[in-house]
Amino acid sequence: MRIDLTQLTSSQISNDPNAKRIGQQDLTSADPADGGDRTTLTSDSSSVKALVNTAMNSPAIRQGLVNDLKNSVNSGTYKIDSSAIASSMIDEHA
Repeated sequence: MRIDLTQLTSSQISNDPNAKRIGQQDLTSADPADGGDRTTLTSDSSSVKALVNTAMNSPAIRQGLVNDLKNSVNSGTYKIDSSAIASSMIDEHA
């Protein structure tokens, strides 16, 4: 699966302003007898921005791999495993 970040804007990556950080004290004082589970996910905006910058600066095409594949096809050394392809197609649509 490929994630296309080329159309991503900073407004699409933001923290929920209503999110509440839970400290260690909050976790230890939680009452397990209340019958419900609770999960809170938070993210640090600087780490999200760093990940987006890394993804945006990564090459979309790994030219070295493309060249290797092209050379093996041209030289006749690239072999296709039709059984593996058929099996994968069946597994994907099963």
